Amino acid sequence: MTAKRKNRKTTKAKGDQTKSLILDTALEMVRERGYENTTMRAIAEMAGVSLGNAYYYFSSKEHLVQAFYQQLHESHLAAALPSLELEKTLKARLLTVMRSKIETLKPYHKFAGVLFKTAANPQSPLNPFADESDPVRQQSIQLFEKVVEGTQARIPKDLRAELPYLLWVYHMGIILFWIHDASPRQRRTYRMIDHTVDLLDKLIHVASNPFMRPLRKQALRMVDEIRESLPDEAKSEET
Repeated sequence: MTAKRKNRKTTKAKGDQTKSLILDTALEMVRERGYENTTMRAIAEMAGVSLGNAYYYFSSKEHLVQAFYQQLHESHLAAALPSLELEKTLKARLLTVMRSKIETLKPYHKFAGVLFKTAANPQSPLNPFADESDPVRQQSIQLFEKVVEGTQARIPKDLRAELPYLLWVYHMGIILFWIHDASPRQRRTYRMIDHTVDLLDKLIHVASNPFMRPLRKQALRMVDEIRESLPDEAKSEET
């Protein structure tokens, strides 16, 4: 390895360390002070970097939180994908993804409660349905596409096409339940996952019956209603 390559590798490593330091500092400050009371200047000072350096890696507080979303998603993929390779039924695959999601979120339970106060606002760029959240949202939906694609279940084409998005919406509901779950180690959330995944598996099986086609069509029209509530950019990405 030449000296120039070594220098580039060292510079990148230092850059990654600085970026991680700024992100970790920001998450801790948001947890302690709340999102609105945390500024980029305060983050930079606490991290021991210049304000310009902080802005070099993250153009705004929103960018910092979106980076957190991305980090969480990548951790979820690392936990879920190997297990998905071992499962073939829709129920087992969905259980794997949902349980691993909560395991990934566990260290951030208190932080999620603080962030939710801002992210729950439909106008907030941190809202999961916001345009700014679209890249991670699409990646998450793609994970549920893998859940559906790898199953042996016979699912009608119209339902199969919409199922990844429906499962993503369902998983957002579970996360909301988890945020408010004060039970020890959030055990209620795991029970909720077990019960609801079992119910969803049965509903999908029933909905796949040819005699249920009219009801299925009606249910799928509800998906369009949900999409109507999304920002225009998000709707265009998902249709």
